[in-house]
Amino acid sequence: MRIDLHAHSTASDGTDTPAELVAAAAAAGVDVLALTDHDTTAGWDDAVDALPVGLRLIRGAEFSCLAPDGRGGHVSVHLLGYLFDPSSAAIIAEQTRLRDERRVRLCVMARRMAADGFPVDPDEFLAGLPPEAPVGRPHLAQALVSAGVVGSVDEAFRRFLNTGGPYYTGRVDTDVHTAIRMVRAAGGVAVLAHAAARRRGPVIDLSVIAELFTEGLAGVEVNHPDHADGDRAALRDLAAELGLLMTGSSDYHGRNKTVSLGQETTDPEALERIEELAASSRVAAVTG
Repeated sequence: MRIDLHAHSTASDGTDTPAELVAAAAAAGVDVLALTDHDTTAGWDDAVDALPVGLRLIRGAEFSCLAPDGRGGHVSVHLLGYLFDPSSAAIIAEQTRLRDERRVRLCVMARRMAADGFPVDPDEFLAGLPPEAPVGRPHLAQALVSAGVVGSVDEAFRRFLNTGGPYYTGRVDTDVHTAIRMVRAAGGVAVLAHAAARRRGPVIDLSVIAELFTEGLAGVEVNHPDHADGDRAALRDLAAELGLLMTGSSDYHGRNKTVSLGQETTDPEALERIEELAASSRVAAVTG
């Protein structure tokens, strides 16, 4: 069974609509797919309506967070929330705030690039963004591709948009401890995404993951296209030591990345455990 627990659609920064995404997953031989758009659940219904026979959908989202880095500072991290209640007032409010933060951030970045002579019209670029979607750096990267500044989204990130890059601009993300509690309170399961994706920028120390486990973190994404072999081994060892779930995912974004659906996968036992934890979390939310 091929299980891919991290994929994006046009509801955030992917290039496949939710319907196209589930069709592509089925065509790629994926048996279970998680839709985890950034800071939104807007694609869930369309994905369910278009779900091909034989493909299971796990509803989720990727939360933009800030965490201690274990070295006296802070670093951006992403948290995958699975099977939570999308009507949670806390989650709706925080996802709305984060979407607003994303739009302000992109406006700043686009205007800075235009001021330096890049062929990006900030007003035209911003007017073309989906009005309710959680827009992100891939949208600006794609604009740079269309303008002929770079040859790919990856090149745009590497040269200009990655953390620490010349046009990178931060935003006020959710405290990761708050996000974990929020997901759990909504009956969901929290898994740390691509914790060792070093080419994106600074990453957290393993000691921070151990601390987040005490806060209710259920798992860690071990097998990810941006993880080196040594980091995968270190994450596996830590997960085994703490009893954390280990997942594997493509982090598919359609044409915005070179990865394929099902490129990295999750063991069926891990998915079964996620579903068990979600069931227990929902019971606790009702009875608590």
